[in-house]
Amino acid sequence: MFKKNLDNELSAMIGDNSTKVLGLGVIAFKNAREIYSYFGGRRHINPDKKMTRTTLLRAASVSKMFTVFSIMQLVEQGKINLHDDASKYLGFELRNPNFPAAPITLEMLACHTSSLVDGESYSLPPKNFSATEPGKFFRYCNLNYGILGTIIERVTGERFDIYQQNHILKQLEIGGGYVVNNFDAKTFNRLGTIYRANAAQIDDYKFRPRSNLSRYKIGTNATIFAPQGGLRLSFEDLGKTLQMLMNRGEFNGRRVLSEKSFDAIISPHWIYDGTNGDTYGGVMENYGLGTYKIGGASRARLCKDFEVDLIGHSGEAYGLISGLYFIPNTRDGVIFMINGTAIDVDDERSRGEFSGGYIWEENVMNPVCSFLVDD
Repeated sequence: MFKKNLDNELSAMIGDNSTKVLGLGVIAFKNAREIYSYFGGRRHINPDKKMTRTTLLRAASVSKMFTVFSIMQLVEQGKINLHDDASKYLGFELRNPNFPAAPITLEMLACHTSSLVDGESYSLPPKNFSATEPGKFFRYCNLNYGILGTIIERVTGERFDIYQQNHILKQLEIGGGYVVNNFDAKTFNRLGTIYRANAAQIDDYKFRPRSNLSRYKIGTNATIFAPQGGLRLSFEDLGKTLQMLMNRGEFNGRRVLSEKSFDAIISPHWIYDGTNGDTYGGVMENYGLGTYKIGGASRARLCKDFEVDLIGHSGEAYGLISGLYFIPNTRDGVIFMINGTAIDVDDERSRGEFSGGYIWEENVMNPVCSFLVDD
């Protein structure tokens, strides 16, 4: 009965007005085993293109986890150190001109305390910095992950998207990737379009795009592959990622990350003390390496009816809303992606009713969390 009620609550989110969404997919796990899934609406405005578990969507900032997976693999191999000055790997000096003597480390980049600020473009060397000293203040910045992607290229000698494919995605048996033109015909035909306020924003391909990366010089600017948010993958693939994390770095008997790396990823490297960061309305009061913790009683909570602590990451871009979360010290968790909202995220109606998150996050996570706790 509870599963039927959950189906009904998620189905009620589908529509083309107010806070409705075009398409939605959810997979929930108990003891690392899939116990519930829902896929509703459409992956494209075309009514014949339904949302399914194999639909690929651009996962937005959930992609940051995958960049960190590579960083931690390289740490395990002794090729990089999180506490090193990032300049050591970049080929240029990365410094906040307001604090020229203060190094910016890989850890600072990964936990958004680098003092970098996103600008209109992702150029390297970066030009935009805050007036705060590196390591002292949390400010979420996508360019941090573009720089980490560039470091991955310079250390490995491989293009970011190819390295991710060979060392992360294959290990997780994920069929997606960062460069759409690299997809085979079957994968390309499973792509979903992302909409904002009912207008297509990205991945609305009428035919396969042409991209020529032959002139790209590895290690110059991996931001073109969007290490911060450009991974396209399916619900099924995102579920595999969650299973790996709930198994402390192991997937299908293969160790993708060491347990030490897993612990470093989920442990806060920055904690809000009341003055040392922008929490975005209380949504982020701590940050690890590509993840953050959500207290079940905090402003960030996504479950109203139960106090459920979570670890994971959210995503929002071009109308896409995504999330990957698990309950600490369990193998219970959930992934979801929404490919389009009928109103813009800046609309007052998009605000959560009981949390600092979006109404869509609440509408998915509250009933799913209740299902996990009650099951």
